[in-house]
Amino acid sequence: MKKQCFAITSILLLCTCFTTVHAQPVQGLQPKLATGWSANVNPVNPLPEYPRPQLTRKNNWKNLNGPWQYTILPKAGANTIPLSFQGNITVPFAVESYLSGVGKTVGKDSILWYQRVIDIPAGLRKQKTLLHFGAVDWSAKIYVNGIAVGEHEGGYDPFTIDISKALQKGNKQTISVLVWDPSDSGPQPTGKQVAKPHGIWYTPVTGIWQTVWLEHVPETYIISTRQTPDIDKQQVHISVNTHGLQAGDLIKLTAWDGQQQVATGSITAGNDIILDIPAAKLWSPQTPFLYDLKVSVIRKGKVIDETGTYFGMRKISMAKDGNGIQRMQLNNRFLFQYGPLDQGWWPDGLYTAPTDEALQFDIAKTKEMGFNLIRKHVKVEPARWYYHCDKLGILVWQDMPSGDRGGNDWLQNLRIKMPGNEQVDKHHLLQALLPGLVFDKTRTPESEAIYRKEWQAIMDGLYNFPSIVSWVPFNEGWGQFKTKEIIDRTMKHDPSRLVNGISGGNFFMGVSPIIDLHYYPGPAMPDPAVYGNKQILILGEFGGLGLPVKGHTWLEEGNWGYQSFTTQAQLLDRYTQLVQSLHELIQSGLSAAVYTQTTDVEVETNGIFTYDRKVLKMPMEKLQAIHAPLYKIE
Repeated sequence: MKKQCFAITSILLLCTCFTTVHAQPVQGLQPKLATGWSANVNPVNPLPEYPRPQLTRKNNWKNLNGPWQYTILPKAGANTIPLSFQGNITVPFAVESYLSGVGKTVGKDSILWYQRVIDIPAGLRKQKTLLHFGAVDWSAKIYVNGIAVGEHEGGYDPFTIDISKALQKGNKQTISVLVWDPSDSGPQPTGKQVAKPHGIWYTPVTGIWQTVWLEHVPETYIISTRQTPDIDKQQVHISVNTHGLQAGDLIKLTAWDGQQQVATGSITAGNDIILDIPAAKLWSPQTPFLYDLKVSVIRKGKVIDETGTYFGMRKISMAKDGNGIQRMQLNNRFLFQYGPLDQGWWPDGLYTAPTDEALQFDIAKTKEMGFNLIRKHVKVEPARWYYHCDKLGILVWQDMPSGDRGGNDWLQNLRIKMPGNEQVDKHHLLQALLPGLVFDKTRTPESEAIYRKEWQAIMDGLYNFPSIVSWVPFNEGWGQFKTKEIIDRTMKHDPSRLVNGISGGNFFMGVSPIIDLHYYPGPAMPDPAVYGNKQILILGEFGGLGLPVKGHTWLEEGNWGYQSFTTQAQLLDRYTQLVQSLHELIQSGLSAAVYTQTTDVEVETNGIFTYDRKVLKMPMEKLQAIHAPLYKIE
């Protein structure tokens, strides 16, 4: 991607000023633990980078991160915009976080209000004004100058509201946001947030937690694009969604390799286009090459709107090896995929990385340690996180954030193989005795509808990032429902990727292209003799080796790992044994493995890094040497 696409400035919007308020940590507020990036956060202008790498406009945008006013009120009878506020909050950090400057819990019985006054010069109000939210957890109602302009439910997908008609005369405009989040007591996806954090469950996150920004666009503008590569035909299929297109308008597309144009074409409303990409450079962890794509709306020879995006020519598929075992393939070749379970939590920002440099850190270090995969665990990241994965060359498995967890059993009914021997999982025997036993959860119609809507929105929002090679609808039976239907819908919605339908959950044989075992400390794999001729065999979680590092833990006491150690030498020795044991499993048909985990998270100390990212618990060069042989096994 050309660097200039992200060096985005706007002379017109340099004068778009905010009412001056300064969000500072309240007196006495101290983080339990902080990363080294905390000190670099400017509360007046945090996370200033352009937030949407897959659809860029060079002009007329303004970041609204920074100081807002907030108040927390009882949920009952408090749905009118308040006349006064309790204090200031730094957006986009969740109200519970240290970096928000607030550090308060909201809970299901309260609501959270935000408000900010901004300046929009009259010259810019001649265009459409779009208000973008990267993510707000969970239910949001948006007001501009007291007028309700839109609402949204979903804590992990971006949304946009056209606020043009609500703007008033004069430059000053007031944006108010009402948020309600029932956390783990509601039917919505929550990931690992709980009202009472413990063990593998973490601090709740309420409200705005990704960038808020304004954009001014013409009456006819590009809403989105969709790029699907086909490396076998050396083509990319593209569709363009627009607003206000008129008869005779053309949409022109040009693909670029740096400064060299490699393909061009044009379409009219409602049509898709196929661009030929001759001698295509393939995207992979070894060579993460990206083509730039320019999309323009042209009316009578004049450019009305223009955006920049990019695509990668890569393919993820399955095929049998010489022994008849299904293998996961990248660009028509088997490549063992190995990487950490990445939860994406921060001790100072919770769901939100303190800076863009911090956001890149985990990805860059994962690559440097010799991994080629990240499993993004029951959380969705800002678009820039996936952009960094695309640029650095990391494969991503994207989980659907879990929710509505209670009320069903978790039974891994699998026959498994371990290095050197085979054994039968006890739940496999249970299913044999009770073949009609069903492990799906019964969810309410409201809960099912929320899941389907948000999962589709997440897939649509992330579709264009080539680093994502697999969708994971369910994890460990947490709210798992109508399994076959959901997996079928996921595969039909995006046939270009593999679907790991049931990661370590309640298995329904043959409904997913992938069968995924969780086994601690492991390693182990689904028995290739039973499952290997039909499904890709995955070890979706293993390891969990814990080492608390004094001075770098969330709590002084009560930290834990699946298997704990007291020295780095002990940890390295045990980790080496686990990874070397993978060799036999790969030869038997294992296609991928996920080690738990990238960093410590709150009281979990089974990270390769400490939670504050200040201590790498095993030497970098040792990890590189341990991992390198994994990718040479065929």
